[in-house]
Amino acid sequence: MVPESRFDPLDLTGLQPFAQGSNRLCFQHPDDSDRCLKVIRPENIEARFKRQSKLKNLLGKQRLNDNIQELKAHRQPALMQLDADTQGSHLPQFYGSVETSLGQANESELIRCADGHVAPTLEALIRHQNLSPELTKAVDQFLAWLRQTRILTRNLLPHNLVVSDRSGQPQLFLIDGLGAPTIPQALASVPGWSTHYIERKIARFRKRLAWEQNNEDLSWEDFQRLR
Repeated sequence: MVPESRFDPLDLTGLQPFAQGSNRLCFQHPDDSDRCLKVIRPENIEARFKRQSKLKNLLGKQRLNDNIQELKAHRQPALMQLDADTQGSHLPQFYGSVETSLGQANESELIRCADGHVAPTLEALIRHQNLSPELTKAVDQFLAWLRQTRILTRNLLPHNLVVSDRSGQPQLFLIDGLGAPTIPQALASVPGWSTHYIERKIARFRKRLAWEQNNEDLSWEDFQRLR
């Protein structure tokens, strides 16, 4: 029997994703339970592309591919300047791109809790209930880290953050939404601009947290208008 080459695609046949978003499926790595594989859902990219204006379509489909955008996000200067400990305090380790039987995947650390279970999302922990003092502290620590590192993100959403207690206390990890669109990223070197950008994202995130916890059955759009 010929051994598999290290260049052979990882076989995900028969595996079920443990999580999924609108654009990607998340699988546990078949050979390493502490790693996650994010696989693009090409049919959703195609659907998004068709819904866009002709002007936006001129920018191509790559901008809709979250794996490509995530690879770019990990090359942003603010992130590349960090030491491993500072970077790893709120971001999963990132291992780059790998070929699978379902196409190209981004491979990263799978954040787990102290008991070994996959870490829950912040959204799941706070929906329709108040933040506990422990979670409030974890949120504040994460936001302080953003301000300190000046790492750019897209809109911060509670379902893109997971909470792990593996360090002995709640700790937030950003598992999706890293990086900024092209123009904001290009302006990052302008004095004071990244601070302004990050503060706007933080303010919107705090409003989003308030919406997740409310019991008024308001849509996010209505909540923003009223608040």
